[in-house]
Amino acid sequence: MTNDTHPEFRFRRLRRTGALRDMVRETRLEVSDLILPLFVEEGIDQPVEIGSMPGVVRYPEAQLADKVTSAWKKGIRAVLLFGVSRHKDAEGCDTWNPEGLMARMIRTVKAAQPEMCVISDNCFCEYTDHGHCGVVHGDDVDNDATLKNLQKQVVVAAKAGVDMIAPSGMQDGMIAAIRAALDASGYGHIPVMSYSTKFASAFYGPFRDAVDSNFKGTRASYQMDPANRREALAESLQDEDEGADILMVKPGIAYLDVLADIRAHSARPLAVYQVSGEYAMIKAGAEAGVIDERAVAMESLLAFKRAGADLIITYFAETVADWLNES
Repeated sequence: MTNDTHPEFRFRRLRRTGALRDMVRETRLEVSDLILPLFVEEGIDQPVEIGSMPGVVRYPEAQLADKVTSAWKKGIRAVLLFGVSRHKDAEGCDTWNPEGLMARMIRTVKAAQPEMCVISDNCFCEYTDHGHCGVVHGDDVDNDATLKNLQKQVVVAAKAGVDMIAPSGMQDGMIAAIRAALDASGYGHIPVMSYSTKFASAFYGPFRDAVDSNFKGTRASYQMDPANRREALAESLQDEDEGADILMVKPGIAYLDVLADIRAHSARPLAVYQVSGEYAMIKAGAEAGVIDERAVAMESLLAFKRAGADLIITYFAETVADWLNES
């Protein structure tokens, strides 16, 4: 007979059945945790598949409203918009054009689903002909010139009806500059979700296919060194001091220690971006038959929650919403 009072059984008692395991589960994933990234391309009339990201496409503008409505019906309450521009130049001027792609995307989503939280990715890499995240002088991005353009961009996004600004360019002082521009223009109520700890990561490769980027080179002079854990915390705390409402870590799975550090030092809501390379690896492993896609995807998302994330930006959002809704 099994001796259930023996110390070795003190943990296993609560693992014995599915009902018991569910009762004591510490971390839970909900559809409301998920943010869906969407790519919208100018000048196309049918979705364009992204070869390196199976199941992810660039949508034509004419299909954006239907796509957002479909996501809403699944329970997804926030989308992060990326434009694939056909009007690129050296500075990304289309982003502060009230009739440019960024503004049009925002208006389309708000008209289709007024209650959807529309988040604009505020950067320049998708709108510049060189693919850098701002104004390039010489071989580097000019921090202060980029901030001036970013201020113009976020005001246009606010006027278009955006619910949240998400600056991803990793320029020093970007949150302070954005807050000043929004406040001065009468949009002090618009929150900012900062890409506050964004690493110069090798996990971004498929994203460049997604946004049709011809970028060559490195962003290491403004994105973070993956080796720097203390600096990662300092970056996020600096953005909090400047007025960020939500902090974000990008990428996700290789930086769970950073997520946990920020959670331990900040009470701000914390987001994580499960980036294109993370998504593509899970998809490739599943296609090769070496992992279970559903099990690994869910485990990775739970890891983000366990490390302290409140929100997860993931290309699995719709699929995971379906899984959660069927359970």
